[in-house]
Parts: sequence; structure tokens; C-alpha cells
Amino acid sequence: MTTSDFTTSFLVNRSAKEVFNAINNVRGWWQGEIAGPTEKVNDEFSYRSGAFHFSRQKIEEFVPYEKIVWQVTESKINFVTDKTEWTNTKIVFEINEINNQTEVCFTHIGLVPEIECYGSCSNAWSRLIQESLFSLITTGVGTKVFG
Repeated sequence: MTTSDFTTSFLVNRSAKEVFNAINNVRGWWQGEIAGPTEKVNDEFSYRSGAFHFSRQKIEEFVPYEKIVWQVTESKINFVTDKTEWTNTKIVFEINEINNQTEVCFTHIGLVPEIECYGSCSNAWSRLIQESLFSLITTGVGTKVFG
């Protein structure tokens, strides 16, 4: 069986430093409740969206202006059978400068079509990354993409 981790990317006319700083402003673009620090390696924070989704992330890799990796250490996704589908997955942000633009490449390693939340979760990530994070980077304000 071949798995295909969810990935999405975009280009912006901003510096790698601006992009890196925006990604790490998790409260600025990830719609929901964020608790805990999100600024350096080994920081741990949680995300909650009402009764539907809870996850805890640990920053595993933090390379300024290049890469950020979050290890999902705990999850409870209440709209699927296996509520822990995200546990032990990784959320990766890669930043690359291409022809005077900066590319953001987002990959959720382990979020694959074979798991139940793939449809809902990949759609949510698409909107959060392509709309809210993009807006935060380009305008300074993330957008509300749900509700």
C-alpha cells in the first residue's frame, strides 16, 4: 500500500524571515484555542477546537528561516472512530527562497487518505494554510476560515 501524506504549498513576496515568524505566530493563523509556547525547539503547546479536536504538539525541529517540525504527541479527534489518528504524526513547514519569492511547503506526515479524518482534516489544513497563514504573511492578519 502506498501512502501519500497531505501536502500543500504557496509562494509569497515576503522574506523567509517574515514567513518563519508568521508560521510561529500559531495563534495568528490556526483558528482555535492555543495553549503553551510556540517559539523554540522542545516547546509544547496544545490546540483545541471546541469538542471536536484536541491535539498536543512538541516542536521537534526549529531551523530559523528554513524548517519547523511539530511532533503530535497526543490527539483526540471526536468525529472519527480512532480518536488518536493524529498521535505520532508530524506537521512540517519548509521554507525555500525561489526566484525572489518565498515558498511555504506544508506537509502533515501521517495524514494519509487511508485514515478516516483525511477528507475533513486535509480540507481544514488547506484552508488554514492557503487562506489564513497566507493572509497572516501577506497582510499581518490571519483569516477566519471556519464558522
